Amino acid sequence: MDSSSSRVDRRRFLVGVGGFCSAIGLAGSASASSLVDRLLAPRRELFPISLAQWSLHKALFDKKLDNLDFPAKAASFGCTGVEYVNTFWRDKATDAKYVAELKKRCADAGVKSVLIMCDGEGALGDPKEAARKKAVENHHKWVDAARELGCHAIRVNAQSSGSYEEQQKLAADGLRALCEYGDKAGIDVIVENHGGLSSNGKWLAETLKKVDHKRCGALPDFGNFRVSDKEQYDRYQGVDELMPFARGVSAKSHDFDEQGEEIHTDYHRMLEIVVVKHGWTGFVGIEYEGGKLSEDDGIVATRKLLERVRAELAVKAAGKQGDAKPGDAKTGGDGKSGGGGK
Repeated sequence: MDSSSSRVDRRRFLVGVGGFCSAIGLAGSASASSLVDRLLAPRRELFPISLAQWSLHKALFDKKLDNLDFPAKAASFGCTGVEYVNTFWRDKATDAKYVAELKKRCADAGVKSVLIMCDGEGALGDPKEAARKKAVENHHKWVDAARELGCHAIRVNAQSSGSYEEQQKLAADGLRALCEYGDKAGIDVIVENHGGLSSNGKWLAETLKKVDHKRCGALPDFGNFRVSDKEQYDRYQGVDELMPFARGVSAKSHDFDEQGEEIHTDYHRMLEIVVVKHGWTGFVGIEYEGGKLSEDDGIVATRKLLERVRAELAVKAAGKQGDAKPGDAKTGGDGKSGGGGK
């Protein structure tokens, strides 16, 4: 459609709305103006979808995909954000030209750098102070790279050893030291439930409270709740406990049934917790780890499931807004959400 016909259609639409408002006694009122604004406003999704690089780990390890090509690959799936894994460019973190090129690739692909997942840099909760300090320093280069790429965070692990309480104290100490460095760069330090006690939602939530730093947060993962070979933490309870600290959300997936539902995690129930209960509006990252589908097909299946549930939640949200009365306490005085997304 050319611009002239578009202007005509818009004019006709406004005339029609004006006639409708006049018929119901709203002509010239603030309510009429608000109605037109809402009808003409572009649709805003409840949350955007990003792609965690680990979803393509087989292709990356087999050299079928290069790290610099990850942004374009993510965009080909319809994802608008990328979540890197340091494993695939471990020796490039301090290479300014490489980081600049990676940033350019993101701009060319039209995707946003969301975060960097950091592994293999030492235990931030190591019982030995010198080792703990070294682990913190090892993460500095990733904070710097995240800043250059335009990420908002790095994802780290709260690895430690000792008793329940000892591990909390040690992990909190290392995390706070790293947060202090991150604060200088404007980068958050977020912890994923990623094995050991960090997969115990209560333990991790309590640990993050002990850190007590504005840069410290969580990356709740839908599936990483195996504390040990003998202990599996409830995933829905765990995500619920971690969402108050969330600075990202990881939609883990493995296997799907014939209806396209993930068979290990009820995405409808999980996203009700994430989006409805906790008001999350940030990126939800696809992290496919299954073996039955190819990596590409698994990513597509996860994206389709997220989009389907997102649409269902949007319909529910629209229905609730329609039921709300003027002056209802669901919105602030400025018309913006009282709670807001994280």
